[in-house]
Amino acid sequence: MSSYITRAVTDDGSARIIFADTTKIVADAAAIHQTSKTMTAALGRSLTAAALMGSLLKDKDNTLTFQLNGGGPAGKIVCVSDYKGNVRGYAENPQIELMPNGAGKLDVGGAVGKNGNLTIIKDMGMGEPYVGMCPLVSGEIGDDVTQYFATSEQTPTICALGVRVNQDHSVKSAGGFLLQVLPGADDAIIDQLEANIRLIPSVSAMIAEGAQAKDVIDSALRGIEYQPFDEFDIGYVCTCGRERYLNALAGLPEKDLDELAAQDGPVEACCHFCNNKYQFDIDEIRRRKAEMQ
Repeated sequence: MSSYITRAVTDDGSARIIFADTTKIVADAAAIHQTSKTMTAALGRSLTAAALMGSLLKDKDNTLTFQLNGGGPAGKIVCVSDYKGNVRGYAENPQIELMPNGAGKLDVGGAVGKNGNLTIIKDMGMGEPYVGMCPLVSGEIGDDVTQYFATSEQTPTICALGVRVNQDHSVKSAGGFLLQVLPGADDAIIDQLEANIRLIPSVSAMIAEGAQAKDVIDSALRGIEYQPFDEFDIGYVCTCGRERYLNALAGLPEKDLDELAAQDGPVEACCHFCNNKYQFDIDEIRRRKAEMQ
């Protein structure tokens, strides 16, 4: 089954919710990066958050980059989403493993750390990108995204993220939602939403038990009339390609090309996001450089 996003808004326009089932995306990422159980959860939550946030972009050429750097053993985590929520990502140290935390759960916060920042970069195709940043709250990622929206975008938001990993390291379920209060929201609706969130089970548990988008949204918006307004499939999509890497290499300064030429064998480039490798002859790179000048 494909990963997908469903979006809905309350009838009175007080709130909106964006839900994503990212089980397939996280399974694909875990297979590509050979992640440990803890890092499957850390990267999976990050990919889910990036997909949800990317789906808020307005134009098909817009992209969102989600960067976590908390000083923990996971190293930096980077995910990139398009406006539809298609996403790709990597962690610097995908195979580190930690003991379960005090609650007996995968220690995502310990892996990410909290001595750093969450940085969101939105490229709107208009020159300088928008960059928002906030200090990490817990490294658990959902809390950190909630804090980002409050401080950088002044949008009251609840971000719920979850990944369940089987004993054999396969992904049982993954997903999340953004629940946002919109300007002019009725106080009674806000009170109802707060009550609902206190009672809602974990999103990964709901998905593991077979919940679909409607089930999760019904729980988050219990007692509030709403309308779903769209649903679409998303995937783990890498945009790398041989031409892109060739152009990047051709853009290197001449002294760097001389250093590459001095090495034995072809020049190899590896994509962080999908691990595809591309090989180039130095003469091919120089010909492309000449074409670009």
